[in-house]
Amino acid sequence: MCGRGCGTRRLSRRGDAVPSEIACCPDQFIKRDTSFVVSYRAEMADVCFSTQLIDGDGVFNVSGLEDFMKQVRLGECGLSYAVVSIMGPQSSGKSTLLNHLFGTNFREMDAYRGRSQTTKGIWLAKAQNIEPCTLVMDLEGTDGRERGEDDTAFEKQSALFALAVSDIVLINMWCHDIGREQAANKPLLKTVFQVMMRLFSPRKTTLLFVIRDKSRTPLENLEPILREDIQKIWDAVPKPHAHKETPLSEFFNVQVVALSSYEEKEELFKAQVSDLRDRFQQSIAPGGLAGDRRGVVPASGFSFSSQQFWKVIKENKDLDLPAHKVMVATVRCEEIGNEKVASFTADEEWQQIEEAVQHDYVPGFGKKISILLDRCLSDYDIEAIYFDEGVRNSKRQQLESRLLQESFDKALEKEGFAVAARNCTQAFLEKFDKGSEDAAIQQVNWDPSKVKDKLKRDMEAHVVSVRATKLSELCAKYEAQLTKALAEPVEALLDSASDDTWPAIRKLLQRETKAAVSGLESAISTFELDEATEKELLTKLENHGRNVVESKAKEEAGRVLIHMKDRFSTLFSRDADSMPRVWTGKEDIKAITKTARSSSMKLLSTLAAIRLDEDGDNIENTLSLALVDTVKPGTTDRSIQSLDPLASSSWEREANKRNNNWLPPPWALAAMAILGFNEFMMLLRNPLYLGVIFVAYLVGKAIWVQSDFAREFQRGFLPAILSLSTKFVPTVMNILKKLAEEGQTPAAPQREMELQPKSNRNGSSYSNATSAGSSSITTSEIGPEYSSPVPQ
Repeated sequence: MCGRGCGTRRLSRRGDAVPSEIACCPDQFIKRDTSFVVSYRAEMADVCFSTQLIDGDGVFNVSGLEDFMKQVRLGECGLSYAVVSIMGPQSSGKSTLLNHLFGTNFREMDAYRGRSQTTKGIWLAKAQNIEPCTLVMDLEGTDGRERGEDDTAFEKQSALFALAVSDIVLINMWCHDIGREQAANKPLLKTVFQVMMRLFSPRKTTLLFVIRDKSRTPLENLEPILREDIQKIWDAVPKPHAHKETPLSEFFNVQVVALSSYEEKEELFKAQVSDLRDRFQQSIAPGGLAGDRRGVVPASGFSFSSQQFWKVIKENKDLDLPAHKVMVATVRCEEIGNEKVASFTADEEWQQIEEAVQHDYVPGFGKKISILLDRCLSDYDIEAIYFDEGVRNSKRQQLESRLLQESFDKALEKEGFAVAARNCTQAFLEKFDKGSEDAAIQQVNWDPSKVKDKLKRDMEAHVVSVRATKLSELCAKYEAQLTKALAEPVEALLDSASDDTWPAIRKLLQRETKAAVSGLESAISTFELDEATEKELLTKLENHGRNVVESKAKEEAGRVLIHMKDRFSTLFSRDADSMPRVWTGKEDIKAITKTARSSSMKLLSTLAAIRLDEDGDNIENTLSLALVDTVKPGTTDRSIQSLDPLASSSWEREANKRNNNWLPPPWALAAMAILGFNEFMMLLRNPLYLGVIFVAYLVGKAIWVQSDFAREFQRGFLPAILSLSTKFVPTVMNILKKLAEEGQTPAAPQREMELQPKSNRNGSSYSNATSAGSSSITTSEIGPEYSSPVPQ
C-alpha cells in the first residue's frame, strides 16, 4: 500500500487494478517499473471515472461531481461536449448497453441471481474514445418493485433531470412491447412527455428509441408502428394551453434503432452496437445526433447548473432553461472574476510595482500596468467566452473596475481618505503629464489639456462615489453597534420596571450614543467633510439611538398585559426569596394581593409613556386613581363622576394641547374673512337671511348647550362624534317639546313657576338628595311631605 494510504483504484472497464503508488503518485513509481508507468499513463486516457451523481435517496453528490470534472478535465471543453442519458424499465439491459456502447463500467445485473434493481439513483461516467467529450448518465430503472409507490415520484424527477441536462436520451424498450396497449414503455413515455411540458426549452432533445431483442420482423415494419404509438401517447398527454396544437417534432427529434438479443446473439449484438457507436462520434456537429445546441451550458458551469436543476426539481418547480442559463452565467462569471482578481493581486510583477510606487516614480508605469490588466482581462475572456454575452460583458466591466480600484484601496490602508484621494489624483495626473510628454511629437501641435480635464473630472467623480460608499458603510457599522448596545439592555430595564428604569435608560442611551458618536466622528475625520455634513451624520446617529429605545419601548408596551399578568402571578405565588409560597392560612392575602397589584401597576406606569427627556409626570398616580382606588365617597355610581381619570382631557399636557388648538389658526381666520366677503355683502343686502341665520343660531346654540359639545370633545374626536350621534335626535326632540310646552302654559301659572325654586322647574324634585342618601322628598297637592331617611 502507498504511504499515503490510497489502497488500490479501479482504472478501466476491464477492471484492472494497479498498486496504490501508481494510483496516487505515479511519478515516484517510475524508478521501480518505468514500462508499467508508461502503460498506466496511456490507459489513463481511457478511464471512464464513473461516479454516483444522485443517490437512491435523491441526495446530489456535489463533491463527487467536482472530482469527476477535474479528472476528466471537463472545464477545458467549453461548449464541445455532449450529455447522453438512458431510460427504461428495470432489468431491461440499460447498463449493459451503455458499457458496450461507450466503454463505461456501470454495474450490470447478474442473470443467475434473478431480476432485481441494479442501478440506484443516477450514475455518471465519461465515454471512452468518443469525440467530443461525452458524458453518460445511467438512470435507475422504472417500475421497480424495490421502490414501491415511491417509484413514480423519483421516476418523474429523474426523467425531468435527464431531459434538462441531456442532448440525447436513449429510450430502452423491448421489441415485443411495440404495438401493445399495456406495454412497459407506455408509462415511461407518458412521464417523459409530461415532464417535458415543465421545460421552457429553447432547443429540441433527441429521443433515440433502442429496440432490444429484435425479432425477425424488419425494422422498416416496426418503426412505423412505434412512431404511431409514440404519436398516440403524445396526443393523449395533457398539455398547457400554449402547446395544445404543438406537434411532437417541436420538442423532440425522434430516431429509432434495433438491436438483437445480447444473450442469444452476442456477436451480432456487439456488431450492431459498434455501428451505433459510430453515430455518437462528433455528435454535436451539424446533422449529428445532438446537432441542436441552443441553450447549452458551458462545460465549466456543468456542475453548478446540474445542482440547481436538481434543487428546482426536488422543490417541484418548473424549469425555465433560458433564465437558468443566465443564472449560471452570472454565478460562473462572478467566480471567474474573483479568481482573476486574486491572481492579479498575487502576481509577483504587480507586487513589485506596488512596492516601488510607494517610494518613487516608476518609469513605464502605465505600460506595465496596462500589460498586467490586459493579461488578466484576456484570461477572463478565455474562460467566460461561452457564457451569456450580456452577463459576460457586465461582469467584465466589474472586474476591470475592481482591478483599477486596487491601487486606491491599497493607499487607503495607509493614509486617510482625503489624503489618499489627493495623493492618488495628483500621482495619476503627474503620470498623465509624463506620459503626454513621452507621447508628444514635435511636428504636431497637440494640446492634451482637454483630455487632462476630462481625466480629472472622472477621477473626482470616482472619489465622490467611493467616499459616499465608505461613509455609508461607516454609518451602518456604528448604527449596528449602537443597536446591539441598546436593544437588549433596554428590554431588560423595561422588564424590571422600577422608579430607576427611565433614568437608567437615559443614562445608558447617553453613554452608548456618546461612544458611538465619538467613534464615528474619529472615523470620518480623515474624510475632511464640511461642518454641516459632519453634523448631519452625527445627528443621524444620535437619532438612531433614540429610535432604537423608542421602538423597543413600544414593542414592550404592546405586551404590557402579558408582563403585568406574569409579574402579578410571580409576586403572588412566590415570597421575597423567590421561593414558592407555602399557604398555611396565616398569610395576609390582602396585603400580598395589594403588593402584587401595585408592582403590576408600576410596570404599567413605566411603559405608559416614553420618558427620554424627563420624569416629571403624574402617570402612576393617575393610573392608580383610575384602576386601583375605590370610588370617591358620597357617590354610589362611578358613572356620575364629573371626570374620567383616563380620559384624554385628564392628562395635563394633552388637555392643554387641545385647549390651545381649539380655535382655527390665524391664517385660516383671515382666509375665511377674505373668501367670505361676497357672502357677507349678500347678507347685508337681504336682511331676511339675517333672521333665518339668527334663528338657526339660536337652535344651534341650544343644541350645543344641551349636548355639552365642549366637554364631549375633550374626550377625543372619535368618542365625541360617537356620543353626539346618539344624543342629537333626543336633544332636538327635547328642545321642540319644551318650545311646545312654553307656548301652551298660561301666564299666571308661568309666574308661579318663576317664583318656585329652580330645581322644581326642572322637575328634579330633589332627586339628587335622594341619590345622595340623605332623605327622600316628594310633593303632593297639600304640600311637601318628608319621609324618613333612606337607610344606607
